[in-house]
Amino acid sequence: MNAALLGRQTSPLLLISVCTLDEAKIALAQGANIIDLKNPHAGALGALPLADIRSIVAHIKLQPMTQKILTSATLGDLPMQAEQWLPQLDQVIATGVGIIKIGFFATEDYEGCMQALLPYTQAGHQLIAVMFAEITYPDSLLADIKQAGFLGVMLDTQIKNGLSLFDHFSAKQAREFAKQVAAQSLLLGLAGSLRDSHLVAAKNLQPNFIGFRGGVCVANQRQSTLDADKIKVIRKML
Repeated sequence: MNAALLGRQTSPLLLISVCTLDEAKIALAQGANIIDLKNPHAGALGALPLADIRSIVAHIKLQPMTQKILTSATLGDLPMQAEQWLPQLDQVIATGVGIIKIGFFATEDYEGCMQALLPYTQAGHQLIAVMFAEITYPDSLLADIKQAGFLGVMLDTQIKNGLSLFDHFSAKQAREFAKQVAAQSLLLGLAGSLRDSHLVAAKNLQPNFIGFRGGVCVANQRQSTLDADKIKVIRKML
């Protein structure tokens, strides 16, 4: 599936974060649409070793239905400083992963970072800005993200303490955020310690994709292994 087709789906796609090839195989077998490569032991957006990203991406490209599967990867919990982003970004791009997620952590200079990324989006690389429910962002940020050529935004939680996205955002706040994202013609992804019990509220926001890690792991612990049965339940609910 081409990332540009994300916005044409009639129902949200299922993103499952994995940290090993075996987990990627589990997620694929249960119908995940997006295999997200992330290290849950290294923070909210922990980066996997490049060799692991390459091997998982290569495996997915060999699958019979590979045209229907997207891959994404995180850069890691890096500060909003372009000089730290760009070397890692170049290396992740070289793995062949389809979408790259960049965490928008607190800073006073979002504009400088996005200017540094503009050549990448202009070259056709697909970037997703991960915004965190715990951070208050400038009112102009979504427009700036659009101007910088990002594919979309994903609303997540930065602190992984069991509180979900909907513990931080009221229904009204979530609707307003989704409305603002749509107004910029950006894709919308939702994550943040989501479980099957959050799916109705999440789907009401009409996101393009919904991401899971802890909620589809053994004992709902994001650092444990994936639970195929939990993915199956969520797949059916979507």
